[in-house]
Amino acid sequence: IAILGSTGSIGQSALAVVEAHPDRLQVVGLAAGENVDRLAEQIVRYGPRIVAMASGEAVDRLARSGAAAGTTMAGTGRAGLTAVASHPDVDLVLCASSGTDALEAVLAAIEHDKTIALANKEILVMAGGIVTEAARRRGVAILPVDSEHNAIHQCLHGRSVAELKRLVLTASGGPFRGRSASDLDGVSAEAALKHPTWRMGRKITIDSATLMNKGLEVIEAHWLFGAAPDRIEVLIHPQS
Repeated sequence: IAILGSTGSIGQSALAVVEAHPDRLQVVGLAAGENVDRLAEQIVRYGPRIVAMASGEAVDRLARSGAAAGTTMAGTGRAGLTAVASHPDVDLVLCASSGTDALEAVLAAIEHDKTIALANKEILVMAGGIVTEAARRRGVAILPVDSEHNAIHQCLHGRSVAELKRLVLTASGGPFRGRSASDLDGVSAEAALKHPTWRMGRKITIDSATLMNKGLEVIEAHWLFGAAPDRIEVLIHPQS
């Protein structure tokens, strides 16, 4: 397994799964942003063969730490992500990095016949047609890791799109559920960051407060499951 975004919450959770199944899973590559201390700890603990970081400064700090001695340094930025994702010993690439920088890495992994475990919705929102066509052409599976889409994947497993009537995504409604449009004129960023159900990063928390995140998830569901937009519904479900 290669993990893009290994120092984030999803990456750390994935490493906990690896640790629970050492007879079945092995870390080959790790890529992180700027969190040198955490990546250094992960390198010592899991012994990857190749690692990458977002910037040259971060790579220099990692080298000075001594934790990466004997480990291949893949480089920085998108090139580093691509090198980790396409390493010949990798079977599965978990894309848990934020933003869109990992698009080239995901496409490279597909071209090298790696299974893609996708926890990054931006990739499919930005380039869903390109990514899914590449996966179809190479016969590569794209496995959704994000909670709702993973649940749908499990429900649909082994069934054809022709059997699908509709998909229902749930939304908590965020911190402003039930407020009128006029009530929203004076809300603050601080209030928007107080999600009633989940503790998440700042960007996704704001996107959740505006419900923009659910719009992105509808697009993601369209590409993952081949469902037409009029077959994807959103249900406000504050109990989550």
